[in-house]
Amino acid sequence: MIMADAPQQAPPGRVADLTGFVCPMTFVRFKLEIEKIAPGEAIEIVLKDGEQMRNVPRSIKAEGHRIEGIRQDAGKYRLLVRKKQ
Repeated sequence: MIMADAPQQAPPGRVADLTGFVCPMTFVRFKLEIEKIAPGEAIEIVLKDGEQMRNVPRSIKAEGHRIEGIRQDAGKYRLLVRKKQ
């Protein structure tokens, strides 16, 4: 699933590579990263295929954040996530 009409990159320095974690720690790490930014700001989250891509996007949406774009890059997925207001 790739959303073409959304911005494709987060502001410089707003990238969290979560590929080294195993669920549920992946989502815990996401929550720590999203707390570092202000409401309405965006962050790019990097995930692996499989369990991370099945579980983390669903949890992000359940928390009220918005996924504005997903792109595949070198076997990883880059999600542009906008923090809820």
